[in-house]
Amino acid sequence: MSEAPKKAAPAGRAGRNTELPEHLKAYKGVWVFIEHDRGVVHPVSWELIGEGRKLADKLGCTLSGVLMGGPDETLDAFADEAYTFGADKCYIIRDPILKGYRNEPFTKGLTKLVNEFQPEIMLLGASTMGRDLAGSVATTLQTGLTADCTELNIDGNRALAATRPTFGGSLLCTIVTLAYRPQMATIRPRVMQMPRAQTDREGKIEIIESTLGLIETDIVTKLLDFIPDAASNKPKLEYADVIISGGKGLKNADNFKLVFDLAKLLGGEVGCTRPIVQSGWLEAERQVGQTGKTVRPKLYIAAGISGAIQHRVGMEGADCIIAINTDPNAPIFDFAHYGIVGNAMQVLPALTEAFKTHIAQRARIAA
Repeated sequence: MSEAPKKAAPAGRAGRNTELPEHLKAYKGVWVFIEHDRGVVHPVSWELIGEGRKLADKLGCTLSGVLMGGPDETLDAFADEAYTFGADKCYIIRDPILKGYRNEPFTKGLTKLVNEFQPEIMLLGASTMGRDLAGSVATTLQTGLTADCTELNIDGNRALAATRPTFGGSLLCTIVTLAYRPQMATIRPRVMQMPRAQTDREGKIEIIESTLGLIETDIVTKLLDFIPDAASNKPKLEYADVIISGGKGLKNADNFKLVFDLAKLLGGEVGCTRPIVQSGWLEAERQVGQTGKTVRPKLYIAAGISGAIQHRVGMEGADCIIAINTDPNAPIFDFAHYGIVGNAMQVLPALTEAFKTHIAQRARIAA
């Protein structure tokens, strides 16, 4: 009598390898990819150096920056700046093929460095460049990547605990890469605090002499020219010191004039929630939240915004949050520094007049 065929084991945690293989236990150190373009380092790189410093201190290991570029780019100067923000060391790889970002040569360069020097953690900014590069590097190295993180920590097993919003931003989940190295994560600009520069800090530079072995004709993407968008009038929320944001509590698009009036008076930017963009009231560049911009202004005024987690993750790092809402039980009052229970259409004009009076008084005193 023949035996019944064995059923396949169901997919799930029990069927996955959660133990780090012996050969990957040699991976040590925290790395930050330092993104630069046309002689300027993206600020998110310095924010990640500050966060990487905290992780490296917990692990008792070295924090290193990674710089790639052409022979004539000022990578050494970028390395010196990285030391002031907390890096101990910088790996520099130069190749004519790395002048100007393209995915294929940068992926080859970064994977070459990882395979040679074996870091346990690799952090990249969730910028246009960082998102493009992180995905291809993680795929090439066959390791895990947690995207758009809002918090990073180290668990008891030297594993990177990367927290990010999930299920449309309704929940926060923490993801751990247990059996692969390096552990990779991307973090959006302004999620982490900019570290204070310590001008007396110094570090070590590791120059990678060998070239990547690529020739221009083998690379599909060609960098023909750079045309700056000098005429662009898009809002720059990420680095604004003052942001006045509106939500559905403003009832209609016309009432956003109250938000723009206050923002103009304070020299700030105007932001909004996702439903405002979906309704066509404002452009997508003004959306603050999980699927929009992450901001860290000195002052954030939220008018008619309930404070759902999708919006909260994009603005809770503000130094001062003032919430205006008719509902005293709105979630935003749980984390706002100051709350005004009232109709935003009445409160905003009153705030604008109060600020006008205050500014006029200060001007007279200064005169």
